[in-house]
Amino acid sequence: MSQHPIALHMWPTPNAYKVTLFLEESGLPYTVHLVDIGKGDQFRPEFLKIAPNNRMPAIVDPDGPGGKPISVFESGAILQYLGRKTGKFYPTDERLRTLVDQWLFWQMGGLGPMAGQAHHFRIYAPEKIAYSIDRYTNEVNRLYGVLNRQLEGRDYIAGDYSIADMASWPWVRPYERQGQKLTDFPHLKAWFERLEARPAAIRAVEVGKEASTVDLSKDKAAQAMLFGQRAR
Repeated sequence: MSQHPIALHMWPTPNAYKVTLFLEESGLPYTVHLVDIGKGDQFRPEFLKIAPNNRMPAIVDPDGPGGKPISVFESGAILQYLGRKTGKFYPTDERLRTLVDQWLFWQMGGLGPMAGQAHHFRIYAPEKIAYSIDRYTNEVNRLYGVLNRQLEGRDYIAGDYSIADMASWPWVRPYERQGQKLTDFPHLKAWFERLEARPAAIRAVEVGKEASTVDLSKDKAAQAMLFGQRAR
């Protein structure tokens, strides 16, 4: 196992907490490099070399395949990479791995984007558009229902505790901002509380906490940069 720390480039967001949770659970050494999205650090050429989509998180592993450095962007791809690297939280059995992958991609393509849109239209949008708020709040509600059904009779989403849980947990944490009530989803609620109590999860959300005091909902200049992006 590598003893050289992985460089984690992040800002305290749900996608970043997926990776800090894995790193804390696995015990891999890592260093944190904050990328201030409110100041446009994500557009710096040195960051774009490792994250061409100018989004967090991204990692650089100095001990990548063949002993050579590798950079990885996209939180789901990072979780898969770290799972393969460590042999933890990502089963090697093909049937079990496929189950984990399905729920990982469900989060990447559904829960995360829809919750993000709910956050945007409920909190950040300069104009409160009822249709948009209802559209995304209702879709997040539907997705919570999907997860609630999956968790009936299960402690974790895809069998044993895995990267599928690590991916979804941070996006459920801001459930109130998404207009949801966990009491409406008892199986999801029990799972969420189970994850929240893990020592590694408690540590994971402390990473970069000093930057989380920045309230982007009140920073109009930062919002213009974040929400008005065009091709560069």
